[in-house]
Amino acid sequence: MSLNEHSMQALSWRKLYLSRAKLKASSRTSALLSGFAMVAMVEVQLERGHDYPPGLLIAFSACTTVLVAVHLFALMISTCILPNIEAVSNVHNLNSVHESPHERMHRHIELAWAFSTVIGTFLFLAEVVLLCWVKFLPLKNHPVESTESNSTSISPGKAAAITSTVIMVPSGIIFILFAVHFYRSLVSHKTERVERELDVLVQLQDQLDRGDTLHPTGSHFA
Repeated sequence: MSLNEHSMQALSWRKLYLSRAKLKASSRTSALLSGFAMVAMVEVQLERGHDYPPGLLIAFSACTTVLVAVHLFALMISTCILPNIEAVSNVHNLNSVHESPHERMHRHIELAWAFSTVIGTFLFLAEVVLLCWVKFLPLKNHPVESTESNSTSISPGKAAAITSTVIMVPSGIIFILFAVHFYRSLVSHKTERVERELDVLVQLQDQLDRGDTLHPTGSHFA
């Protein structure tokens, strides 16, 4: 095997291991967060005597449904593709890398990774805020305290919900900024790596051209 072919084989195997790691991380994250969302929706107890804002209940139901759907979609992609990649990665043969579907399914793998780590995590942050509002909003002041306090005072439940929102909004902004920064850093790293690989290929091509110039035909050695 030539040096050029060996470099291409190493690059293919590196892509395979990276795709396998992304699918494993996506499947674990999606299973954990979607399970938590389902448990939160089932275990939350709505107060029958409290008049919830319709928008709050609609937002909580929609966010939970979209969260579970996004993570289950990422989990489905990981479950379908990961066994095929695992079967190839366990074979101790360099040429078996071409039997893996990670090159053809590259877009699906990146989609599952984005759904699980970016969109799904952002929806999970929103789910926590909505869950705090649904859980704490019915909490009111005690009857004695309510007669002594004026009517414009904020109830403990509403104060707790506002506190969770105030904490989570900066966290969500930091999460978005970190995701953008991480994506840009990753793209720049891939660009630099591709440029280095292209430089190596150019040097190999120059070496091959020099060899062809020194030995133009095989008849000279007959």
